[in-house]
Amino acid sequence: MQTTLQYIQDNKARFVDELFELLRIPSISADPAYKNEVLRCADWVANSLQKAGADHVEVCQTKGYPIVYGDKFISPELPTVLVYGHYDVQPADPLELWTKPPFEPYIEKTALHPEGAIFARGSADDKGQFFMHLKAFEAMMATQTLPCNVKFILEGEEEVGSESLGDFVHENQEKLACDCILISDTHIYSNEQPTVTTGLRGLSYVEVEVEGPNRDLHSGLYGGAVPNPIHVLSRMIAQLIDEDGRITIDGFYDNVQVVSDEERAEMNKLKDNPEEYKKSIGLSGVEGEKGYTTLERTSIRPTLDCNGMWGGYTGEGAKTVIPSKAFAKISMRLVPYQTPEEITEKFTQYFKKIAPDNVKVKVTPHHGGMPYVLPSDTKEFLAAKKAMESAFGKEVLPYRGGGSIPITAMFEQVLGAKSVLMGFGLDSDAIHSPNEHYGLFNFYKGIESIPLFFENYTK
Repeated sequence: MQTTLQYIQDNKARFVDELFELLRIPSISADPAYKNEVLRCADWVANSLQKAGADHVEVCQTKGYPIVYGDKFISPELPTVLVYGHYDVQPADPLELWTKPPFEPYIEKTALHPEGAIFARGSADDKGQFFMHLKAFEAMMATQTLPCNVKFILEGEEEVGSESLGDFVHENQEKLACDCILISDTHIYSNEQPTVTTGLRGLSYVEVEVEGPNRDLHSGLYGGAVPNPIHVLSRMIAQLIDEDGRITIDGFYDNVQVVSDEERAEMNKLKDNPEEYKKSIGLSGVEGEKGYTTLERTSIRPTLDCNGMWGGYTGEGAKTVIPSKAFAKISMRLVPYQTPEEITEKFTQYFKKIAPDNVKVKVTPHHGGMPYVLPSDTKEFLAAKKAMESAFGKEVLPYRGGGSIPITAMFEQVLGAKSVLMGFGLDSDAIHSPNEHYGLFNFYKGIESIPLFFENYTK
């Protein structure tokens, strides 16, 4: 009987060809113009899952885009792993910044990917990563080496907040019952230093509005005599962070988890290269909360960022107005023991408090999510660590990620199972940006690691 690894090696080229088929489908969930493409993608994924050997494959309808489900049961005495992924992708704009069309995948070698990288929207987030699971499952089925039960849940709304997923999980708890959840939608620290993500930050996202005069005013007739909402909003945003990089919102740090010196020392074993970090983003220097390393600032500490700001006239040419209103979008990344509800309320109260009396302020909450931590002494983490060490031939370290995947906390609350965040991308893969790509090395290492995780976890 052929081994799983031999099967993977023999079918590498076909796996990439099939991934290219998937990447050619512009399944952009945020744009209603692509509705039929998102639905076509769901059908494609279901068909691929069925071909790989899954039973009970369904395209489950929701109030939004469908969720693809499939499973394979071997024995009720064996554990069950639930694999999660998403088949929707971000919009590709701005199209002019792509080297080639975003839904025409191609392979090109880069400095970080000498074996080549797959360039296309969704290549790393998350089509390339969830497709690794389908191919690893196919390999285990073809070689009769699947060691435990497996279920798949692949959604089409992750890029718009997973609006239908929560209802689906609550309504299908028995269908989705499992012992752990396996997710590949994160990245490793580097190909030289593979990691397993042990934590993600939560999120509070708000939009703010500052209103001054009751209409746009002529800046010559009124300038210097009335509050300009853009100026006021700029000053208010500047007050949200002090000179030491700390957020000034009253009570913001009340419930922040204090990470031990031992855990901080373990985190900083990762080879942090400040010069390479600055070079990669085109900066001569970095900044942040005093007393913490760059690794710590982007993982175990909460943050606040203005993501966009607008008001007045922004078209071609000149229009000399004092705008009636100014707007901004602000995101706050949260750490364990902070909740989006708590932080959104504290932000709202503080933002209104620092507003001058001659303007009106409105805060509109958008989506949020809870932080998530997987302790590094759990069987789930250790199974992933051992699997990746076997595949990469290197020590694998725990890594706290800076991003947010709100569904991980929801899964644990509803299904009572921990999520293993075994991603294989790199933070340089340009997800959500032009020229998104995913290394062939990473794609293949993922397919090799996943069967080893199943084996280790079952044992």
